[in-house]
Amino acid sequence: MLSGVGPRVQLERHGIRTVHDHPGVGQGVADNPMNSVFVPSPVPVALSLVQVVGVTRFGSFIEGVSRSQFGIPLHGRAAASHAVARNFGMFSPMVRSRQLGTVPPRERTPEAMRRAAEVMRRLDPRAFRGGFILEKILGPLSTGHIELRSTDARANPAVTFNYFRDPRDVERCARGIQAMERVVRSPAFARFTYANHSAMDAAFRRGAAHFPVNLLPRHPGDTRPLQQYCRETVMTIWHYHGGCHVGGVVDQDYRVMGVRGLRVVDSSTFKYSPGTNPQATVMMLGRYMGLRILRERWIRKGAEDKH
Repeated sequence: MLSGVGPRVQLERHGIRTVHDHPGVGQGVADNPMNSVFVPSPVPVALSLVQVVGVTRFGSFIEGVSRSQFGIPLHGRAAASHAVARNFGMFSPMVRSRQLGTVPPRERTPEAMRRAAEVMRRLDPRAFRGGFILEKILGPLSTGHIELRSTDARANPAVTFNYFRDPRDVERCARGIQAMERVVRSPAFARFTYANHSAMDAAFRRGAAHFPVNLLPRHPGDTRPLQQYCRETVMTIWHYHGGCHVGGVVDQDYRVMGVRGLRVVDSSTFKYSPGTNPQATVMMLGRYMGLRILRERWIRKGAEDKH
């Protein structure tokens, strides 16, 4: 949009000369919502990153991550007091960098950081032993948009994802949470969970609800609907996509329609995020299009040499 390709009204608002009025630029932006439950374990759990993914029939990808002790012993002066860094990895506020990595930059205020750190401080040390089961919603069906804030190329635009605006996304999330609870109650999990399943289900749902993954108001309670739990505990999975859809902004060859000499080859051309992580898809697409562009140049050069 800073180059003059995008919705005319938005470009004129910032004094940008319109090269091509393209209403579809910046529309249909999405980020797959991620929700998780924490499963406390009575015994240490081995370190495990995402290796196996459960693909459901209703549009939810379920993954797991654990470690023997999320609370990592500190080094230096703190180590003498046997202090422990209370950390849930990507589900935690980034204390050392003084950021809340899962919330928008403008909301990462010192007060928000203080409140998040206080939540982690109050947790029982045993809460850091166990693992997370998380889900990513297929699609999603809920989409948003991008708007310019200024003409400064270094400034971030305003991005609205509209998580769970479409009720079908909410239902997918709720069914995913139910699937997680069934897995945790299975015989295979018996050694790593507490005996009272009803209390355990309530505990891990209530516990995850208090983790500072976003700054939305909470309404904690064991009997609240799963749909409400999904909305209150949503966080980014960093799989942003959309805004330059194939067929809307770019053609099948990823050329921007209405503009010569310009292509877009990244996840902004996706209408939905494939599988569990779009990184490999983006890399494959970049290599494929790079080779294709080179081939087109060779063919064009060969034709020119003949003349």
